Amino acid sequence: MQWLLRQMSSLWFGMLLAGAIPRVGVPLETHSRIVQSLAAHGYNAERAAVTLLAGVDDPQAAVSAVAESVPDDTLRITVDDVRPVLDDAPAPDPTAVESSHTQTSASEPSSESGTSTPSTNPKNQSKQQGSAVETKGSSKTQVSTPDTTAAGSRSRSTATRSPQPAEIAGDITGRSTGTGEYKQFVTTFRDRYERLSKLLGGRVNHRPASAIQSMAGGSEAEMIGLVNDIRSTASGHWLIELEDTTGTFPVLVMKDRDIAELVDDLLLDECIAVQGTLSDDAGIMFVDSLFFPDVPRTFRPSTADRHVQAALISDVHVGSQEFMAEAWDRFTNWLHTEEAEHVEYLLIAGDMVEGVGVYPNQDEELDIIDIFDQYEAFSEHLKAVPGDMEIVMIPGNHDAVRLAEPQPGFDEELRSIMSAHDCRISGNPSTVTIEGVSVLMYHGVSLDEVIAELPEHKASYDEPHKAMYQLLKKRHVAPQYGGRMRLAPETTDYLVIDDVPDIFHTGHVHKLGWGKYHNVLAVNSGCWQAQTEFQKKVNIDPDVAHAPIVDLDTLHMTVRKFA
Repeated sequence: MQWLLRQMSSLWFGMLLAGAIPRVGVPLETHSRIVQSLAAHGYNAERAAVTLLAGVDDPQAAVSAVAESVPDDTLRITVDDVRPVLDDAPAPDPTAVESSHTQTSASEPSSESGTSTPSTNPKNQSKQQGSAVETKGSSKTQVSTPDTTAAGSRSRSTATRSPQPAEIAGDITGRSTGTGEYKQFVTTFRDRYERLSKLLGGRVNHRPASAIQSMAGGSEAEMIGLVNDIRSTASGHWLIELEDTTGTFPVLVMKDRDIAELVDDLLLDECIAVQGTLSDDAGIMFVDSLFFPDVPRTFRPSTADRHVQAALISDVHVGSQEFMAEAWDRFTNWLHTEEAEHVEYLLIAGDMVEGVGVYPNQDEELDIIDIFDQYEAFSEHLKAVPGDMEIVMIPGNHDAVRLAEPQPGFDEELRSIMSAHDCRISGNPSTVTIEGVSVLMYHGVSLDEVIAELPEHKASYDEPHKAMYQLLKKRHVAPQYGGRMRLAPETTDYLVIDDVPDIFHTGHVHKLGWGKYHNVLAVNSGCWQAQTEFQKKVNIDPDVAHAPIVDLDTLHMTVRKFA
């Protein structure tokens, strides 16, 4: 059979080069079908290679011929793999040209592509995708449902994407030194204090707690510290204990002061600055002003110097019975259309797979039980993404890495499983710079803590971007330790937001939300998993199969829906 395909390929390429077969009127395979066929052979492909294959009269035979010609260890088909098949094709047999051309012109492309991804009925798909949805976020941002059916798909131009290699900072992978000892937690929090206090240093002329303890009553005082305790007094005032590297000191926020509402924003272990006056006995400070590290209101984000886009997604959850494979196929098919020509980057913020043993009775909701088989399946789905897109991914709490944050990137075994697309894999969190635009990628487990602790109007699952605003205000992706938040002690606190990002991208909560905070675009990108039985029990109604698309030259965002 393989010998026959090679012969067919040689014949058709020979006739094509000889000009015996006209291109006009010959039905061409869609780019997405070629990608799916290559995936069935076990290969990914560069966009330029797919374009070459789409331009011949029998792409399926060409795919088979290329698959036969490449070395056994090849993972991605490139232009260099395709061109030799065309260049080395023998001249055609003149007696066979006329009959072969007649058969080719009369035939239709085969509906059996032999792919590993299910095809979608265009009628059903059109019915599912007929209307846009309303989502939380900026009213200036478009939400649309693209037509990605076989009939509605448009091939992109022959120009290939030209993404620049992403620059990654803040990656814990290969740098973890934590052993879990108590003294290492002290080191982590000391580093947190020192770095965040520098951000607050311009707000106050602070003194250490030990120095304030020796000051005279009635003196004006300023202090920077980590929030060690918050409690209300019998009179309804707020007593906050702050801690720095020299000790602790209590400060009191009176309930009738304007700053009292800021106490609602406080979380344990975050770093703040206060100004006030010491009591007569100098045992407490009455607070007049309270400051967070925060994003400066003067912040202006960087933008790309050309029109280029990035797709932000998270929580794919391959391996779950509720993974929306057909919606994923519509998304990857759309990436091959002309409409998606400028989408050169795909950033995935964790939970590539469903994992094993993450929550009670999860095994009853698994479609794939083995964790390595889950990653194999995810890798197959990833092959449908255009090969010339730059992909960057970080792990989440369902992935096969440690639960404590910061999380290192996947180990070598998992990286080898997902190597077909040559993805960039980094730790959680990481700052990824593309086209001069910095994107802070964080999976988002701490959002559960923020939403649980703060008032609903300031943080909720229905508006997850508002919870993200709180993390930007605190300049830390996971300020409160304990509860649902697991912290790995390191010599450096990798969770501090030293530099303000242009975009803040999270997932985890399976809800779609976006907005601007002091000119930082905050995006929580939803998920690709329909509601599970566990989610029903905890009242989570997920936003599924959305792909936020960001114009990196303007930071304008459009949300595409594929379900």
